[in-house]
Parts: sequence; structure tokens; C-alpha cells
Amino acid sequence: MKKYPIYNIQRFNCNSVNSDLYINTFKNHLIDHSFVEEPHRHSSYVLVFFTKGSGTHEIDFDVFAIQPGSMFFLQPGQMHHWDLSDDVEGFVIFYSQEMYNLYFGQKTIGGYPFYSSVDNKPEMVFNVAESKAILPYFESLILETQTNQQLKQDKIMNLLDIIHIEIARKYSETYFHEAHSYNVKIKNFEVLLEQNFKIEKAPSFYASQLAITLKHLNRICNEMLQKTTTEVITDRIILEAKRMLMDKKFTVNEIATELGFDDYSYFTRLFKKHTRMTPTDFRISKK
Repeated sequence: MKKYPIYNIQRFNCNSVNSDLYINTFKNHLIDHSFVEEPHRHSSYVLVFFTKGSGTHEIDFDVFAIQPGSMFFLQPGQMHHWDLSDDVEGFVIFYSQEMYNLYFGQKTIGGYPFYSSVDNKPEMVFNVAESKAILPYFESLILETQTNQQLKQDKIMNLLDIIHIEIARKYSETYFHEAHSYNVKIKNFEVLLEQNFKIEKAPSFYASQLAITLKHLNRICNEMLQKTTTEVITDRIILEAKRMLMDKKFTVNEIATELGFDDYSYFTRLFKKHTRMTPTDFRISKK
């Protein structure tokens, strides 16, 4: 059995026929699912909004403070866990990419800027006025799940999308001052990287697939991410290595092989260069 499990929506939605959507208040969520305070992953997207309480939220080895107005958005596969105060309140939503994309057709969940794996910023804090403005949408979601009125699914999906729109507006104001011509290219690079990072490490491969020069791809990465293409690729590899090291069923050698490194010692040197500890030391530090 894995020490750090991957939970699907059905794990939380055991009394529902809908395995693609879960909506709850955070307080009620914790009553039956206190195990979420231990490190784990989800196979779905996760959206959490805190309205009261404090604590910390660790996402892929970065720690964020929880406060009223904290909003978190996680992609499938991200490792996280909570350390929460007893008075915590808020809302939690799990949803699948398939459900979202099928419902909206031409619009996809991946089109929202806060769901990016190469420039992942999984947290924002809404101020009092912003929280007051977005809160009714979450409250309406809870109410709608408790009814059996006509077009229930339609209303839920559209309320969820309105929340995404509000997040996207604040996210864009916070992290992007204008719609940049590089946005499409960086998104395409992200998709390619997710599909190929275990087998393709060369920046030239990604430039070729994007039909641009390596110099142009480096320019895009530098301007959008303040990193070189090589640094973006390496960061993704190191993140996956950390995730796998948290699962004790894999040996370090198996992890190196899974990530496309035939030379175990080279993988170890690369990991140590970027984390200042060996893979084994990292694993021990997380016990």
C-alpha cells in the first residue's frame, strides 16, 4: 500500500452517483475526512476557499499560511497536506477535467491561468472586500447541492465557472499586467513538458516541437518565468523526484530509471545540486 495515497473524488463522494464533482463546507468535509491532514494527492482538480481560521498548507514542498480569504487551487497529482486550527471554516470543491471540459465544450479548465504547472502559483489571498464579493457563489453552490430543482447541474457548473472567472481576474491582476503574446507558447510548452519530461530532457526537443528556435524559447521562458528552458525542465524533474521519494515503495534507483536517467549517480548529483541534499537524505528528512 502506498504511504502517500492518491484519492479520487469517489473517495469523498461515496454516497453520490456523481464521481466527477464534490462540494462541501470545509468544516463538514473534515468531520468525515480528517485523513486529509496527512500528505496525499488527488486525481482531480481541487479548489479551497477559507473564510475563518488559520494554519498552514504545504503544496509540493512549499508552505503557505492559511488565513481568512486564502484561496488554493491544485491540479491533479500535486502532493499536499494541511495543519489547521480547530475553528477553520470555508469551502472545498473537487472536480474532474473531463466533466468541466465536456460541459463547456469550447472552454477548457486548462485555459485558466492559475492552472499552470510550469509557473505554478497555487495560492492567492482575497482581501475583505474581494472575499465578500465571491462568498455568495460558494454559498449558492452549497445550497444548490442540497436541492433537487430543475437544471441543478447547469446551475452548479455555471456557479463554479463564475468562481473561476473571479479567480482568473484577480490572478491576472496579480501576476500579469497585460495579455502577453507569449502566453500561448508557454502554455503549449507546459503541455509538451508534462507529456515528455521523463524521456526528453533536451531544450532543443521542445523548441523543435513548438516550431520555434531554442533562442526564442529561452527568451519566452526568461520573460514569462524568469528561468531558462533548461531550468524549467529540471525543476519539473526535481519536483517529480521529490513526489516519488515521498512514497517508500520506490527505491532511489527505481526513481532515477522512471525519470529517464540510466546513470544513477548523475541523477543523484543533479538532485543534490538543486536541493542541497541527496535523494536519500531528502527522503529521511520527510519521515
